[in-house]
Amino acid sequence: MSAVEPSASAAAGDRAGDDGVQGGAVEPGRVGAAGSTGPGPDTSEAAGGVIAAARGGAPVLAAEGVRVHLGERLAVDDATLSVRAGEFIGLIGPNGAGKTTLLRAVLGLVPLSAGRVLVNGRPLDRAARGGAAGGVGYVPQRHEFAWEFPISIADAVMAARTARLGWLRRPRAADRAAVDRALLRAGLAELRDRPVGELSGGQRQRVLVARALATDPSVLLLDEPFTGVDLPTQELLSVLFQRLVGEGLALVMTTHDLAHARAVCTRLCLLNTSVVAQGTPEELRDPALLLRAFGVAGADGSARLVAALGGAE
Repeated sequence: MSAVEPSASAAAGDRAGDDGVQGGAVEPGRVGAAGSTGPGPDTSEAAGGVIAAARGGAPVLAAEGVRVHLGERLAVDDATLSVRAGEFIGLIGPNGAGKTTLLRAVLGLVPLSAGRVLVNGRPLDRAARGGAAGGVGYVPQRHEFAWEFPISIADAVMAARTARLGWLRRPRAADRAAVDRALLRAGLAELRDRPVGELSGGQRQRVLVARALATDPSVLLLDEPFTGVDLPTQELLSVLFQRLVGEGLALVMTTHDLAHARAVCTRLCLLNTSVVAQGTPEELRDPALLLRAFGVAGADGSARLVAALGGAE
C-alpha cells in the first residue's frame, strides 16, 4: 500500500526506574491492514478464549459512523474505526479534536447522536450486560483517579473489578485471581500492599493499567498514557503495552505525540472531529494529511510536523 486518501468528511471540512483498497490506496474509515519494576509475563486466562477467537478475525471493537454532540458543539462527526485483537491503534490529533470524546462514546459514557459501537460483534449496551470478560477496559488520565484515598494498590485494582461486577457482591476466588494476574502483568505484584498515595507517576500509570486488566478485557482504551511521565517511564510503559499486544489484546491510545505513536503503534488514525485518514505509520507519512489533521498552516507548521516524523516527505 503506497498512499492514503483523505476521507470525504475530512475533505469537507515517572521517575527513572519507577517502575476498500484499490491501486495501493487505503480509504480512511476502513482498516488499512487487516516491586517488580517491569511488566510481568502473560498470565491472562479468563479472556483468553475471546482473544484467541478474535485475533486475525472479526473486530473486537468497531465504531461505525459515530457522531457525538457536547451541548450544541459537534465533538465527533461520522467517525468509523475498527480494531482487531493484537493491534495497537494510535488515535492522533490536536487538543480538542474529539479523541477523548470518542473513547467515552465507545465506553457509553456520552450518548451518540448517530452511529453505533460494537464490542465483539455485539451492541455496546448488550456487551456491557454480558459480564466483565472480553469487554472494554479503560485507562483514564492520571488526574481522574483519587490518589489521596487511603487504599493499597491491590485494593485499588480490586475496586475496579467489583465496580463492574457489582458493589454488593463480595470478591470471590476468581476475582482475587484476576487481580493477582493484573498486578503481575503490570509489574506491581511486589508492590501490591503499598498505599496508592505513595506512588510515583509511572507507578500510578501502571495501577490504572492493572485496574483495567482486572476486568479481563479484550480491548484497552488508553487516554494519553504518556502525558506527564519521563522518558524512562515512557519506555517502561511502551514495553508493557507491546507485551499486552503480543498476548492478543487490542489497544487504542489517544495521543498528540506523532513520533512516539509512529514508534509503538501498528496503525494510526488521524482525527480532527472527523477521521482524516488511517493506516500504518508508513502509509501516513504524507504531510498534507498531517497538516489537515492538526489544523496546521504555513511553512513553519509544516516543518515542525515533518521534523516530528523524522523527515517524512
